[in-house]
Amino acid sequence: MPYIPNTDADRKEMLEAIECKSIDELWQKAQIRTPPPALENIPAGMSEYEVTRHLNSLASQNATHLVNFVGSGYYDHLIPAAVGTMVGRSEFYTAYTPYQPEASQGTLQAIYEYQSAICRLTSMPMSNASLYDGGTALFEAIMMAVRITNRRQAVISGAVSPIFREMIRCYSSNLDIELIVVPVKSSKTDSSQGALVDAVTDKTACVLVQYPNVFGTVEEWSDTVEKIHAKGAIAVCSVYPIALAMLKTPGEMGFDIVTGEGQSLGIPLSFGGPYLGFMAVKEKLVRKMPGRIVGRTVDLDGKPGFVLTLQAREQHIRRENAMSNICSNESLCALTALAYLTCIGKEGLLQVANLCAAKANFARDLLLQIKGIEPVGEKAFFNEFVIKLPGDSSEIVGNMIDKGFAAGFPLGRYYSDRKNQLLVAVTEKRTREEIKAFANAMEAVLWS
Repeated sequence: MPYIPNTDADRKEMLEAIECKSIDELWQKAQIRTPPPALENIPAGMSEYEVTRHLNSLASQNATHLVNFVGSGYYDHLIPAAVGTMVGRSEFYTAYTPYQPEASQGTLQAIYEYQSAICRLTSMPMSNASLYDGGTALFEAIMMAVRITNRRQAVISGAVSPIFREMIRCYSSNLDIELIVVPVKSSKTDSSQGALVDAVTDKTACVLVQYPNVFGTVEEWSDTVEKIHAKGAIAVCSVYPIALAMLKTPGEMGFDIVTGEGQSLGIPLSFGGPYLGFMAVKEKLVRKMPGRIVGRTVDLDGKPGFVLTLQAREQHIRRENAMSNICSNESLCALTALAYLTCIGKEGLLQVANLCAAKANFARDLLLQIKGIEPVGEKAFFNEFVIKLPGDSSEIVGNMIDKGFAAGFPLGRYYSDRKNQLLVAVTEKRTREEIKAFANAMEAVLWS
């Protein structure tokens, strides 16, 4: 039913019926103060054009002009224009879940191709249709491990993103799950000394690590994964998908569950999302995996088709026994990731990864030439690295904004012993000129 406002004639007729000459007289007789005290300072209404102009003036105050060197899980990558064109097609641009395969073959095939792309990227045999975001995916991996092992403890590397760890802590706060965080030394998990493995007991369901870790460091996990398995626990890895184009994959290192944040795969940076969580698992674990799965099959005539499969795992079939309670998932974001990967291809993704690594090394070398800046941790990194500044990193980042740069992520926000440390991320989007200007601005802020 359309909304049809009262006309002046309607209002006049109604006021006459109740013997009032005006709306104000009605309020007075009803002893209603108008406007209410809380609304006295609200300005008069505006037309559509006036609202647009007003919102544009507010938006202009945002610091969108800054050259971005912030990472920590969310990255400023180039996005081909074709990605938005494909995702914006009306047949895809919907939150509808394709329960009816006879009406949804296009959407189902797109999700199937997305799953295939994630499997190829991670070297894992099975993927789901997406999860909400990287942190949610990591929590779902814990829940999956709890279901598989009947244990209720998770050992988490201190080099896993503190943002993800906060999300896990929030989600598990009312569940009987013990979280054990293993501290880090420098920018590397203390796996070489066995601290991570030593924390695993007969109560441990899984061990969570990040690759590359939150400090950007790349670590070899194959031996540690074997030791985790020897203690009966499940090995879980949260990955940066762009990095997998040039690094050893988690599947090759023997991980059981692989999760990650898919924002870097063609999804624009946004305050809070929507982003994309992905998950891939070993085939033997697929029936315990959360989320939807699209499979390829044939119809009665032998023609190929796509359907939601293994649906007995899901809440719309068996709510009380469901593997998760994911409702409208991130299928549109998953399609965005597929469009991005399709546009740039295997060689293009490798080129993006190589550019990220090369430019990050270039930026690090320039910054370390500045008096007072020191390296932190190993040089085996992908596109993020940590530097130690001669002052509070949060204050320096604030001063860099005045120079036109979002200078990085101050680690003191989450690590009390790292107040002077800054996490700097460099993507293929940054030019050599921008990197040089960034280093010059940093030197000016520190010593001018």
